[in-house]
Amino acid sequence: MEWELDRTSKKPIYKQIADYIENSIANGVFPSDKALPSERALAKELKVNRSTVVAAYDELQSVGLVQRIHGSGTMISKDIWGITKKRIPSWNRYIESGPFLPNLPITQRIRKEMEEQHLINFASGELSEDLFPRNQLNEITSSRSFVGRLGYDHPQGNTILRSTITKHVLDYRNIHTDPSCILITSGAQQALHLVVQCLLKPGDAVVIEDPSYHYNLPIFQSAGVKTYSLPVHHDGINLDELLLLHKKHRIKMIFLNPVFQNPTGTSLHSRNRKGLLELSSEQGIPIIEDDPYSLTSFQGQQVQSLKSDDINGTVLYISSLSKVVASGLRIGWIIGPKAVIERLADAKQQVDFGHASYSQWLANEFLDYGYFQTHIHELQKKLESRCDQLVTSLNNYVHDEVEFTIPHGGIHLWCKVKKDVDEMKLLENAIKRGVIYVPGSVMGSGNGYVRFTYARAREEEIKEGVRRFAEALTSLKK
Repeated sequence: MEWELDRTSKKPIYKQIADYIENSIANGVFPSDKALPSERALAKELKVNRSTVVAAYDELQSVGLVQRIHGSGTMISKDIWGITKKRIPSWNRYIESGPFLPNLPITQRIRKEMEEQHLINFASGELSEDLFPRNQLNEITSSRSFVGRLGYDHPQGNTILRSTITKHVLDYRNIHTDPSCILITSGAQQALHLVVQCLLKPGDAVVIEDPSYHYNLPIFQSAGVKTYSLPVHHDGINLDELLLLHKKHRIKMIFLNPVFQNPTGTSLHSRNRKGLLELSSEQGIPIIEDDPYSLTSFQGQQVQSLKSDDINGTVLYISSLSKVVASGLRIGWIIGPKAVIERLADAKQQVDFGHASYSQWLANEFLDYGYFQTHIHELQKKLESRCDQLVTSLNNYVHDEVEFTIPHGGIHLWCKVKKDVDEMKLLENAIKRGVIYVPGSVMGSGNGYVRFTYARAREEEIKEGVRRFAEALTSLKK
């Protein structure tokens, strides 16, 4: 085959293949009485995945140019003009035309690898199974009868749970609020989606941290929102840099993870907290505070949230039980002005008619009956131990080749590889050796950064995982 793919083109490869075959059919290159090349043979010749060829043939079948015949292969349609044949939809075109964008390819790849292989997992931003309070949750479900509605609940979430969260955030975050100012969400992720979809419009400018978990979220791009990155320093963002961005772009919202930030593990310094809230109030810029980790401080002391000092009502506060209890509960919440919460609740009801009753009941029992305090103290100690193991292992295996700051809470360690490396090749080498992590570019950083999550891998796996990473790094330099 003389024709070649243009791998630099923005046109998807499967479409290039489909267009080539369509033109070849029209020009008589492929005779109508013989089967087209098999999916496997064409994939091998073009050096692509078989699934890519399948997508190309699906495209051609959808417009009536080819038909699949069991035992014979893919043939040019005898009714090529589509006079009598029925056609199936071109699903690939529908998939690509929707406004809701997919995750980044590297994010999809990491998720797929985690599902299909037994890897030491430094990539997934969740707790391992042995850190979940399984015994306490089992005790609740076995000793108590479910009390709650089995029909649709209040649009903002179960009233009893919202009352319990009101007390919870006062006790643990020093946040004063009211149940009417709380919306229960399916984790913090849904909360962010609701905020972006309901409170912003296409063309609005927002600030996110760099690096940041928010960087790899397609929700901003799907909504047509412009994102501007603000560097995260050792003590958080710089207010002068934020003000310059606002003057240049008229910032509409600031998205921050100010305590044990993902991925750097840094916290916004106390001297900047007051200034940020004053800037927010003076300029009328809302702050979206994402707080998944403040309760994981290794020292055990209470870490103040921005919301706890928010006297002017400029902060929308998002948190959840995902990073401190169990991600599968899907219990998160937004705290903010009542009118905003009602607007977000209305949108959530359009999506899912409200949150699941049983998970809300279970979360309320866990928070309201003394289980939480015991669990969080144990979790802090175990996370600190895993972090110590990761730090020790990095010092033992790659001490001269990386640099990092030791976090004092959270679940992530941000690591810089000193020498210039191809981060995608490094990741591939690591996966081949049975360990996976998140490369820095996924979080918006420059080349050569790595995010190690120490909450997902068991403590006994961490040392071996770092050893395998060291092997991958060494092999890259040969």
